Amino acid sequence: MKRLVAVLVLSLTVPLLAQGRQRATGRGPAPTPPPVVQTQFGDPLPNLNAERLAQFNEGRDEFREPEDVNEGLGPVFNGRSCGECHGVPALGGGSQRLVTRIGAIVNGAYDPLTRLGGSLLQERAIGPNEGSPHRFRPEIVPRDATVVARRRSTPLFGLGLVDATPDSTFIALAAQQAARNDGTAGRVALVDNILAGMRTVGKFGWKAQVPTLQQFSGDAYLNEMGITSPDFPNENCPMGNCAELQFNPRPGLNDGGEDVDALANFMRLLAAPPRGAINADVTAGEAVFNRIGCNACHVQSLQTGTNANPSLNRVTYQPYSDFLLHDMGNLGDFIEQGSATGRELRTAPLWGLRVLQSFLHDGRARTIEEAISAHDGQGRASRERFTALDATDRNRLLAFLRSL
Repeated sequence: MKRLVAVLVLSLTVPLLAQGRQRATGRGPAPTPPPVVQTQFGDPLPNLNAERLAQFNEGRDEFREPEDVNEGLGPVFNGRSCGECHGVPALGGGSQRLVTRIGAIVNGAYDPLTRLGGSLLQERAIGPNEGSPHRFRPEIVPRDATVVARRRSTPLFGLGLVDATPDSTFIALAAQQAARNDGTAGRVALVDNILAGMRTVGKFGWKAQVPTLQQFSGDAYLNEMGITSPDFPNENCPMGNCAELQFNPRPGLNDGGEDVDALANFMRLLAAPPRGAINADVTAGEAVFNRIGCNACHVQSLQTGTNANPSLNRVTYQPYSDFLLHDMGNLGDFIEQGSATGRELRTAPLWGLRVLQSFLHDGRARTIEEAISAHDGQGRASRERFTALDATDRNRLLAFLRSL
């Protein structure tokens, strides 16, 4: 494993050194950087060509458009469109909407309750008012569930940059954190990648349970709206009762993959959140952020790999996250998902923090201070340092966070 990590780190470093040598020796003209474009929430990546901008617009239309029974909605679902849960402060953002996850601990082992419909509850259902002759019932928390968790809909801004970041980057980050030996090391989530036919690094979802935006799109289309597609061809059985599917008004494949592709394109091409104003307090606050150890997990900058899209090619971005799993102690939601344990959560990116209306995975925190104070497990030491700050440093730290 140490040799694998060394090779991966070297694979990241050598191209950068080669670029540096090329600049130093003057071989070839220096590339002309694209003009700086200030994007707003919900804008596409800057400098897209006409073809990619058309893909973004087409995907945005599909993201916003409500689905109906004729298009495969249901029979159980959580929303009629992606934008219903991802629209604040602009299309592609987050919302106050919460979904429910369930499970059970049986003889010390986690049970996702697949026989009762699985971990995610679909809290709405089609019926006569939706054009279905059969009245399906929304799913409810079954008696067997001993673990019930709520999860907040998160913003999708900038996730194309994360999608375009090589797995080796996250593997190297985990190795660097382990080498610090300070009790805050995260770990890579290795999860099933349907298209690759193997396990790759999970980057998306509260548990880093999804490896790519393509898979994220198909997964959400099925599990949030009940729309099947080539990678997710099987309908959810309401409360595990598959006999009810005989009444499904749109059996079979609902989408041939075109809509899933459009949704994935929209997310890939969605610009990162714009940064707020930076002043002396913000700059001083970031120094406090680093001093109390928040940057151990909320890593400032990452870089995408080589990409055919110039707007995603070798781009340095600032998500303030390592996208790794960390043991968060009692802050965990105790749902096991992907390769994550019940206590583990993926480090939440902090970019766009200033427009959120609630915080943490379940939205329980109404202020940034409450969110920090709830940190546990590997985040406990930073929480305690935050608590010990004097008023000046605390205000500076909050000024920094409110600028993200």
